[in-house]
Amino acid sequence: MKTKMNRRAFLGTAAAGAGILVLRPGMLRAGNSPNEKLNIAIIGVGGRGKSDTDGVKGENIVALCDVNEKNLEAAAKRFPDAKTHIDWRKCLDQKGIDSVVCATADHTHAFVTNWALNRDMNVYCEKPLANCVEEARAVRASYLKRKARVATQVGTQRHAHDNFNRVREMVLDGAVGTVKEAFAWGNRQIRGKDYLPPEGDPPSNFHYDLWIGPSPFHPYNPGYFGGCLQWNKYWDFGSGQVGDMGSHTMDLAWDSMEPDLPTSAEGEGGKFNPAIAPVELHTSWDMPASGARPAFRLHWYQGGMMPENPNAECDLKKIGHGAMFKGARGVLVADFGKNWLYPLAGGDLSHYTARPKDKQFPPMGGFHADWIRACKGEKKTHCNFDYAGKLIETMLLGLVAFRVGRKLKYDGATGRTGDAEADRLMGRPYREGWKLDG
Repeated sequence: MKTKMNRRAFLGTAAAGAGILVLRPGMLRAGNSPNEKLNIAIIGVGGRGKSDTDGVKGENIVALCDVNEKNLEAAAKRFPDAKTHIDWRKCLDQKGIDSVVCATADHTHAFVTNWALNRDMNVYCEKPLANCVEEARAVRASYLKRKARVATQVGTQRHAHDNFNRVREMVLDGAVGTVKEAFAWGNRQIRGKDYLPPEGDPPSNFHYDLWIGPSPFHPYNPGYFGGCLQWNKYWDFGSGQVGDMGSHTMDLAWDSMEPDLPTSAEGEGGKFNPAIAPVELHTSWDMPASGARPAFRLHWYQGGMMPENPNAECDLKKIGHGAMFKGARGVLVADFGKNWLYPLAGGDLSHYTARPKDKQFPPMGGFHADWIRACKGEKKTHCNFDYAGKLIETMLLGLVAFRVGRKLKYDGATGRTGDAEADRLMGRPYREGWKLDG
């Protein structure tokens, strides 16, 4: 777990220093220090973007961007000195921006993020980081080139809950023995049949063509809007529950196991729909050994498909979004706020004692604050684009396996399976004039 400890080292050092951040020469970008404010552009200011803005409002909000002029007008009243933009590409060309918060629709996350990284900007991006495997790999590669000078964070804000630390401690301390399988699941069932038919014209204040952005064009219909669950079920605009609660809930398992990319993927579920991401889904991966951690099997379930209950005492369906770690001695079950240990038949959990408070991992101290500190310091966050990039690449690879209907071998170095149909589905079509690497 050496990588994980490095990822947390900044926070541990800060906590040990009673909140005093000690900086070494060469750590900072010009204009960023603990006492100076970041110059932040908010791209996507409504909905989740408003909450993200509240998380960083103590910094300098110098640019606001949204395709909905009503959202933009409301944000501009809060930050009257910020310049406003409709097109995020023009926003990123504004002089003086050093950090970006991306809270656009899922199908533009990788575009906004990659363009910002190409300009050496710190980036906070709402989940999911990408909408296909190739996007996840491209953004992660862009970050890895610049990780010494930019700070990144994916908006899986539940990661700041104390239970993430407690679950990780239990796994690392062998509460259930060596973990052989890890599971995550979500119970949402967002259904649909097809892309919506044309229905009227977009409101005059809404720049629908820019909202569509790089995705194939679909005529306007108000049914796509009213919250992310209206549009992210469509393949061209999202990845269904894999990108939505899948990003949050798999984070519970990923944080404790912190695997590398898988060596295989397979998926099963409801009948494939070329318009709508699946509701019922079970995907699984073979995860290679990493450091002292042996290889293990990883699973994702959604839409009513669930792992088996470990014993008669535990009903997993009572946990809407959760994770489970299965070892030789027993199982650890968790949701975002609680955890439970159950012995397996013949197993004994009496060997395990929880860590005393002075040995526990320190609290994050706020999810947005984690990113802001990193922007002004060692660039280390809990959910950077390496950590979160591998997570979403794995999840999206599972969707490819579901779509082709067979088990795939996966080469994490190349991002290819050797299966022509599957490799074609690693990417997605873009409209003419839109490029990921801008």
